[in-house]
Amino acid sequence: MIREINVKELTDNISEMCIQANHYLSPDMDACMKQAVETEKSELGKKILNQLQENLEIADKEMIPICQDTGMAVIFMEIGQDVHFVGGDFEEAVNEGVRRGYVDGYLRKSVVKDPLIRENTKDNTPAILHTKIVPGDKVKITIAPKGFGSENMSRIFMLKPADGIEGVKNAILAAVKDAGPNACPPMVVGVGIGGTFEKCALLAKQALTRPVNEHSDIPYVKEMEEEMLTKINHLGIGPGGLGGTTTALAVNINTYPTHIAGLPVAINICCHVNRHAVREL
Repeated sequence: MIREINVKELTDNISEMCIQANHYLSPDMDACMKQAVETEKSELGKKILNQLQENLEIADKEMIPICQDTGMAVIFMEIGQDVHFVGGDFEEAVNEGVRRGYVDGYLRKSVVKDPLIRENTKDNTPAILHTKIVPGDKVKITIAPKGFGSENMSRIFMLKPADGIEGVKNAILAAVKDAGPNACPPMVVGVGIGGTFEKCALLAKQALTRPVNEHSDIPYVKEMEEEMLTKINHLGIGPGGLGGTTTALAVNINTYPTHIAGLPVAINICCHVNRHAVREL
């Protein structure tokens, strides 16, 4: 049975979600940030975390963005194969939702039309759109506005298979060390392992949208997530890069099959707000 969805529904929901993600911390991040205040061992680190918490509370009460960099809109859509979109162009509807969210929501417009000429599009479009066809007749929308302080700190390593799991761990630590205070810690570290050059980057980006209190269901990956979080928090970078025991709030790792001759690894770092909103139509 084919289910029809008017693209206007996409526009309306995406508009609301852009505003939601930029004004309110997701429940998993909110709980994690509050816990970090309790577990941080450095007095200065605890002070920085309390200031970040105060900033989030002000944003909530006064309806202002939780960060001045309201990001480039990254959108993941899982589309049921029994869905038929009607009423207009799918991609145009998505971008219209972003345009409305950023213009009507008075969010900062940070997108330039050409990467070298640098003329601002003035409405934060186009979005970065990733679609996946799945069974069923539902549409799952995940919006993750990505600021570029942390995005610029991301890395891809094309390792050799002989580098193995230790090579992957070293790559993650190297990326976090290089990022230091520039990624606005405490950070969330998304890691993609496997696939190809571009696939591992997508895996890492998707990993950032997984709730920080949920581990991989692959046992060895879960163990690596826990181990890397401990090692990262021993680097001493701390909240705001001013020292402490909370450099990262979570390490989320996604894996995918790869070629016998390669071991691609991507590390996509996100700042302490790690914005994302999820809805199902």
